[in-house]
Amino acid sequence: MKISYYPDTDSLYIDLSEQVSAESREISEGIVLDYDAEGRLVGIDIDNASKKVELQKLTINKLPLIEQIIAA
Repeated sequence: MKISYYPDTDSLYIDLSEQVSAESREISEGIVLDYDAEGRLVGIDIDNASKKVELQKLTINKLPLIEQIIAA
């Protein structure tokens, strides 16, 4: 899983897998879910992210992490 914030567009993208998106569905204004060719959720795109989520804080609980990369 990879979380990327783009300040120039104020958008947040959460990659849930490395699969290619084949279909996108807007489920709420500015929130788009991406699905692969088999219908599995592969990503979440959030426009105007600073108004919808708390970007200054990220809490991770009990994930079985093998690798942790933090980049600013």
